[in-house]
Amino acid sequence: MNVLKKYGFYFLFLGVISDFLTPYILGLFYPKVNQMTMVISVFGDVDSPVRKAFLIWSVVSGLFFVLAMPAIYKLFESTSKTLAGLLTLTIGLYGVGDCIFTGLFSIDTEQANWNVSTWIHNIGSGLGYAGFLLFPLFLYLIYEKQKEETYSRLYLILLFISFIIAGVYGLARIPGINQLPILNQIGLCQRVSFVFNYLPIMIFALNQIKNGEGK
Repeated sequence: MNVLKKYGFYFLFLGVISDFLTPYILGLFYPKVNQMTMVISVFGDVDSPVRKAFLIWSVVSGLFFVLAMPAIYKLFESTSKTLAGLLTLTIGLYGVGDCIFTGLFSIDTEQANWNVSTWIHNIGSGLGYAGFLLFPLFLYLIYEKQKEETYSRLYLILLFISFIIAGVYGLARIPGINQLPILNQIGLCQRVSFVFNYLPIMIFALNQIKNGEGK
């Protein structure tokens, strides 16, 4: 446990980098994928030529996030155990729900009805994405409690931006309006949304590594 607390923010950094690069590196080996119009989960589809690599990579990325959890909690437990727990939970939800579950339960886009694997995958992704979105909210509340105005303002701004872009991504998933310009590029909407979800986590991880937290 001490090792995890010491190196946790390095694991968090690796989790972000690993998860972010997944579709772009695997896309080099899956020419049929259109990054602009297809969601990332298609890499794990049963017909995907990079399915095994994607599933393994997703689990590894998720493990990095999970391994970061003790360090995140330790950093803020003296400020508020409740907020520290909620912040840690957001990373756990994303690591387990959106990464590890993606690796363990793949989807089949050709099936008309969802099977058990697809249900677990989609529910896990939903919970994981919720954690993704809420991470800057709890950081904002923690830094407000610590009277760290610069950081609290930063994460509040990032929270609003990520929610706005996530809203656009949500609209791109709604039949009937997802044929409108921009919204008809669901892959682009998802990837841009993810960039602004990764950003607060990346900034946070790099700041803690720079400050030598956990050493």
